[in-house]
Amino acid sequence: MSPPGQEERLHVRARQAPEPRANVDTGLPVLDHLLGVLARYASLDVSLAIAPGEGRAEIAAAVHALGTELARELRAPGARGYGSAAMPAAEALAHVVLETSEAPLFVSNVDLSEARLGGLGSDVVAETLRAFADGARINLHVRLIAGDDAGNVLEAMFKALGVAVAQACSRKE
Repeated sequence: MSPPGQEERLHVRARQAPEPRANVDTGLPVLDHLLGVLARYASLDVSLAIAPGEGRAEIAAAVHALGTELARELRAPGARGYGSAAMPAAEALAHVVLETSEAPLFVSNVDLSEARLGGLGSDVVAETLRAFADGARINLHVRLIAGDDAGNVLEAMFKALGVAVAQACSRKE
């Protein structure tokens, strides 16, 4: 569902699926890939598209809307509402912990301020994860345990986020 007033510029849908698929078009190929990784590891069907040429504020709004869509899955009757995962990508290892909360928060020790990957700066990644946490209404903690290559660090972070989301959406036993 799109936020009010953005129906023409933004389309977002996310739901759990046995065979996840991601159709993501933010205008930033690296971010599209990372959100696809999140969808695959979280077992989600994700459709997210914004109008071509939109800026960073619109990308943040799209990711916020994605989080809002996932808030329903995270708070469904019987859902755990919390998850934790550590995932590797080559030499990088990231740990992500999340929990539903009425006071969303994003905390990270990842500093990629000097890194540039496909034109994507770390501030865009931090903005993306903060917007996601706000939309999903979760406390989201991202810890980099090891890793120097920016691409591998980002891949490990989004893999771990996906697994933690899958756990949080799973049913309590």
